[in-house]
Amino acid sequence: MSVAQTINPGVSFRSMVVKPPSHPTYDIKGVIKLALAEDAGDRGDVTCLATIPFEMEVEAHFLAKEDGIVAGISLAEMIFHEVDPSLKVEWSQKDGDYVQKGLQFGKVSGQAHNIVVAERVVLNFMQRMSGIATLTKTMADAACPACILETRKTAPGLRLVDKWAVLIGGGRNHRMGLFDMVMIKDNHISIAGGIINAIKSVDQYLEQQNLQMEVEVETRTLEEVDEVLRYTSQTKSSLTRIMLDNMVIPLPNGDVDVSMLKDAVEMINGRFETEASGNVTLETVHKIGQTGVTYISSGALTHSVKALDISLKIDTELALQVGRRTKRA
Repeated sequence: MSVAQTINPGVSFRSMVVKPPSHPTYDIKGVIKLALAEDAGDRGDVTCLATIPFEMEVEAHFLAKEDGIVAGISLAEMIFHEVDPSLKVEWSQKDGDYVQKGLQFGKVSGQAHNIVVAERVVLNFMQRMSGIATLTKTMADAACPACILETRKTAPGLRLVDKWAVLIGGGRNHRMGLFDMVMIKDNHISIAGGIINAIKSVDQYLEQQNLQMEVEVETRTLEEVDEVLRYTSQTKSSLTRIMLDNMVIPLPNGDVDVSMLKDAVEMINGRFETEASGNVTLETVHKIGQTGVTYISSGALTHSVKALDISLKIDTELALQVGRRTKRA
């Protein structure tokens, strides 16, 4: 289920400049409720109940504590609305914008108790999404003209959220899950008894089930690439993309040798989309992108994310003083 199908239809989220990817069963509202419930437990926020008069109203400001790409603004609005639909949220930036350390880029006003209850869940999502978007932006710029993709190496339960952050950062989405693309990997090939047997089995299955979807096969050697090309030149196949796995060879001096990858791309010669995988880092992605591959996939975009430091402060002047003292603002 898409985000648009799970939010309150009476709420207008003007900040949703990048739409989330679609998913047939994902319930973003359920994920938000789960995050709030694990925080509240069976008693609610006992500190708020003890210290904050329920009728008190305040204004809290979002503060960037480091440079990066902000993401999760639309999701933050959804969380605040789930906690208290009367909260008013305003932004000076939108998802995908660059923010500098020390910038106040949004505010929420209304009942103090509900703002503080929502605070940590909002920040957890925003910091993670902004970290993913920031790394994605850097990688996407360096990979050009190739497109950068994430993988299924996402936090359990946060697949759609992580992939949404990649889109906000300027990347492209790989398959959402096991259901929306056929991806023949090394284990499938081993079990099927070879790469051609695996492709044949996929072709037969898709025809029997009357399914049309993208099909990718993983190759690890130039011999496997040649085998796939010879088979598909003689037989009609549903194959659409060839993954070139670990064809980027690390060198002792820290550089990489991309000659094998380049040879594979030249062999394929535009007959199929190509995807480079393995040894993709900030230092290597530009060189990989110059080989002519269509896509470069990186699991690190989501599985090794460094959160972007963002805070939500009611007393912003004191927060800035502390931030300057600790060199975080």
